Amino acid sequence: MIIIEGTVRVPPERIEAARPAMETMIRASRAEDGCLDYAYSLDVLDPGLVRVTERWESREALKAHFDTPHMAAWRAEFAGLGITDRSLRLYESEPEPI
Repeated sequence: MIIIEGTVRVPPERIEAARPAMETMIRASRAEDGCLDYAYSLDVLDPGLVRVTERWESREALKAHFDTPHMAAWRAEFAGLGITDRSLRLYESEPEPI
């Protein structure tokens, strides 16, 4: 299993404007083959910090995700929404819970 964990920043005053694009990205990603989970979470103590968590069956599924139209559309939204400070990490994990 592949896990992506990290953060992005959205100016706090732009969070509501970003919400429809984030919802579109989440729904489309969750519908992809090989997507086990895809979520954005707002940090309670740090306004504008969005935590990103993804789980994929394989590197191949993740690579296919990067080539989707909804990923291209999401990336095109970054400048207009003020999204900055992307910091994402990839981890490999066993699919079984500990």
